[in-house]
Amino acid sequence: MKILVTGGAGFIGANFIYYMLDKYPEYDIVCLDKLTYAGNLSTLEKAMQNAKFKFVKGDIADVEFVNNLFAQEKFDIVVNFAAESHVDRSIEDPRTFLITNILGTQTLMDACRKYGNIRYHQVSTDEVYGDLPLDRLDLFFTETTPIHTSSPYSSSKAGADLLVLAYYRTYGLPVTISRCSNNYGPYHFPEKLIPLMISRALANKSLPVYGNGLNVRDWLYVEDHCRAIDLIIHRGKIGEVYNVGGHNERTNIDIVKIILKELNKPESLITYVADRKGHDMRYAIDPTKIYNELGWLPTTTFQEGIKKTIDWYLKNEKWWQDILSGEYQNYYKKMYEQK
Repeated sequence: MKILVTGGAGFIGANFIYYMLDKYPEYDIVCLDKLTYAGNLSTLEKAMQNAKFKFVKGDIADVEFVNNLFAQEKFDIVVNFAAESHVDRSIEDPRTFLITNILGTQTLMDACRKYGNIRYHQVSTDEVYGDLPLDRLDLFFTETTPIHTSSPYSSSKAGADLLVLAYYRTYGLPVTISRCSNNYGPYHFPEKLIPLMISRALANKSLPVYGNGLNVRDWLYVEDHCRAIDLIIHRGKIGEVYNVGGHNERTNIDIVKIILKELNKPESLITYVADRKGHDMRYAIDPTKIYNELGWLPTTTFQEGIKKTIDWYLKNEKWWQDILSGEYQNYYKKMYEQK
C-alpha cells in the first residue's frame, strides 16, 4: 500500500504520518508539502530516517507537477491535509485560500481520476457548519447540518467539500470526507491558541484573548483524530462525510487559565483584545455516525491531552523557538538545497 499525504509537514498531517508509519510498517508513505510558513520540515526529521517514508516539495495546485508525481509513484490512497487554515490570515488574503483549498483539491482529484480512480480522502473542518449559539448547549453539528460559513477560510473548505462530493456523484471517484473539531497536541504551529499561550506564558509575555474569551471550541487530541482517519480510509463508506469530535468543549478563556495553572503562571498575564471579525461563538460535534459505523470514540480526555501537550512543548523548546525566530524555514535548504 502506498499513501500520499499532502500537507504532511503541517501539524495534523505530520502526526498522521508518524501514526501510520508506526501502525503500518509495511506501508510506503509519501509526503507532498509546499513548505509555506506553516510547513515545517524539521517536524518530519525522524520520519525521514525511515526507509518507507519519502518527502517531496511541491504545490497541490500545480497540475503538471502533481500529474508527474502520480505517474511516478502510483498511489493507492490520497489523504489531503494540505490547506491554508488560519482564519485571521484568510481575512487578510482570501485568494490564497481559494487557490490552495479549492483548486488544489480539484488538481488532486483530477490526478486520482487520471491515474486509476485512486481512493481519495478530504480532511475538512467543523467550521464549514458555521457556529452554534452559546445558550443552546443541546445543539451539535451532525453530518446533515447545513453548510453556513463565517470566514474566507471556512468558505474555501466548504467549497472543497462540495467539489469532493460532486466528483463522487459525477465521476464515481471513491471519496470520503472527515470534518474535525479543533485539534491540539505535539507539533502544533505556535500561532494557534494553545501553543501560542504556552510559548507566551513561558516567556512571561501577555496572553492575548479575543473579545470576552467565552467562545467555545470542541477540542480533539490529534492522535485520536489520526486514528479516526485511519478507520475512515480503510473501512469508511465511499461518498460519506464523517464528523470527528472530541467531546471536550471549553471556552477560550478556560483553556488559557488551564495552561497558566499547569505552568504555574499568574492570570494577570491575560490581556483581552478586540474580537476577530466574524468570530464563531461555539463549535460542538456529534460523532455518533463514526461511532456507529466504525466504532470510533476519542480516548484522550482534555485533562490528559493538555498535560501531554504542555509536557511536549516543555521538552521540545528548540522546535517552537526555531519557528518563532524563523530559523525553521532554513531547514529545507540545509537538508536538500545545500547538499
